[in-house]
Parts: sequence; C-alpha cells; structure tokens
Amino acid sequence: MDVLDAIKSRRSIAKMKDQPVPKELIEQVIEAGTWAPNRYLTEPWRFFVIQSNGRNELSKVMENIVIQSGIDLESEEGKRKLEKEKNKPFRAPVIIAVATEVTENGKALRIEELGAVYAAIENMLLAAHGLGLAAYWKTGNACYNPLMKEFFHLKEKDEVLALINLGYADSEKNPPHKRPLQELIKWIE
Repeated sequence: MDVLDAIKSRRSIAKMKDQPVPKELIEQVIEAGTWAPNRYLTEPWRFFVIQSNGRNELSKVMENIVIQSGIDLESEEGKRKLEKEKNKPFRAPVIIAVATEVTENGKALRIEELGAVYAAIENMLLAAHGLGLAAYWKTGNACYNPLMKEFFHLKEKDEVLALINLGYADSEKNPPHKRPLQELIKWIE
C-alpha cells in the first residue's frame, strides 16, 4: 500500500469484533511507533498492552475517575456516565496505552517529547491499517487523570497520550469531509 493512499484511506473505527489479535501483529504496530522521529533520540514513548483480564483493571480505574469527579452517582445521568466509562475498555480486544516518559537530559524540551509520541501514535495507526486492523485513538479527561498515571506507574511529569483500541473492524466508515487545501495554506514567498 502506497503511504499516501494509506494516509488517505485510514479511518478511526470504533466498532470492533470480539476476536483476539495475534501478539505478532500487536508488536508490529508498536514497533512502527518506535520509528517516529524524536529529537536527541530520547525515545520517550512507553507502551502498555491491555487485553483479556487487564481490561477489568482499566475498567476499575475508569470507574474510580468518574467517582472522583464528584458526579451524582444516584442521578440517571451519573449512573449512565459511570456505566459508559466502566465499559470503555471492553470495546476492543486490545488497548494499547501510549505514554510519554519525559526525558530529564536538560536538552529535550517537554513539548518535543510529547510531539514525538504523537508522531509514534500516527505511525501505529497507519501500521494497524496496513496490517488489516482497525484502530481508534481515544483520549479525554480520563487519559490525563492522575489515577491513570498511577495505574501505569508514571511520574507526574509523564503523560498518557492515547488509549488505542485495536482489533478487527466490525463496521466501515466513509471518508470524512476535508476542507480544500487552498483554505489551509498560506504561501510566504
């Protein structure tokens, strides 16, 4: 698959089959992430593969984050929110949490470390697509919550930047509308 075709045809697929993903494919997706550019070759990315019973542990963290938020758990809205968050880890057979372990070498800037990991995430999404897998990049307040960092044994300076749902697509998605390129470019000559 041509790289430009891969970029244009990749979709975020949320609905996945309850079918195991071979370890070799998971490792290929992660390895693609490690080929992202990173200043000073710090390799600031860290990967956590969550599957099987590990999803129960992540579900408990998601539940605790909702409880900690102070939402009224007796209200219908609170009950819905709690149930929705608890079920998120079961939407895919594999979840790859991608975190930045910010280097303390005095040279690398935090923003560049985060950028390198974002580039790694895109590599992973494209690799998944090329391997015939569906992938969905999840973020949101739960990703950045201290309880999530604690779950992955990260330091305060570190960040969870993605929970990538990975599996086999159980639906298809049409291409999104894209603004004309002319609206997005300003030529400075």
